[in-house]
Amino acid sequence: MTSPADTVPRSYSPLSANLICMASMLIWAAALPAAEVLIRPVPPIMPPLSLTAARMAMAALFLLPVWIAVEGIDALRRTNWLRGLMVGSMIGLGALFLVMGQTRTTAVMAAVVSSAMPLVGITIEIVLDGRKLNRGIVIGLLLSIAGGILAAGKFDGGLGFGLGALLCLASVVTFTLASRLTVTSLPGLTPLGSTTVTVVGAAIAACLFAAVGMVAGLPGPDWPAFGWFEFGALALFGIGGLAISQVLWIVAVGQLGIAMSSLHINMTPFYVMVILLALGGSWNWMQAGGAALVAVGVLIAQGLIGRRLMGTARA
Repeated sequence: MTSPADTVPRSYSPLSANLICMASMLIWAAALPAAEVLIRPVPPIMPPLSLTAARMAMAALFLLPVWIAVEGIDALRRTNWLRGLMVGSMIGLGALFLVMGQTRTTAVMAAVVSSAMPLVGITIEIVLDGRKLNRGIVIGLLLSIAGGILAAGKFDGGLGFGLGALLCLASVVTFTLASRLTVTSLPGLTPLGSTTVTVVGAAIAACLFAAVGMVAGLPGPDWPAFGWFEFGALALFGIGGLAISQVLWIVAVGQLGIAMSSLHINMTPFYVMVILLALGGSWNWMQAGGAALVAVGVLIAQGLIGRRLMGTARA
């Protein structure tokens, strides 16, 4: 159990912060195929509204006792719950957009559309924080976006930017802004605390969306088709792909900023491919090359490599 003085966010080295961000993306990528188990059958075992609510509720029920065990019940009393719940409702809306988009596209496509996140993140920091662009950031951003596109792996019509892609893009914008607000609008909370508060808010919002959908006559879960395998997929999507990955993500955003952290998301299509490879899929060198471009872009944008080259170019 921690004291109030222990709630000051820990500082990490750039290498550690980037590794934490990579871990967050890897866990999130693993959850995307898990969602396919629940939304791909016809009719879906869990429609988007129900899946979002169940995922958020499972993540909140996992994080709350962990937060209390680590930091004590007093941490809940010191929290600005109204502000946290408002930010969390944005996360819930973004998650709903993602699942709705994924029902109209593929897991890889959902990850590819997320390649817009670095651009969204940098735009937010320019507008709200006065961030100045330099050559390294621009080059890193371009490499990251190009790598994200290559990491898609297919250009044979499988990347149509229809309604599903637009919903995924709306999810990216909403989630990026909510991630920044999670770090900036809840001072005094640890990443675990701020993540828990906002995930609780997201769960409340998602459950309200699901309730409205039921009243409106939208289809609910197909409970007879819901077994232990489906429950495991939901647990991976909720606890792994949201609760754990979100804590790691907020740690990274607090250390690197939303712009630099969001560069990592363009590795997600490669992670999805690797996970599907383990499940019997095939290796794709184009996706691997795209992932390498993203990695180089991340390092250049943060000034971890290429400083001498940048300095020579300016001279």
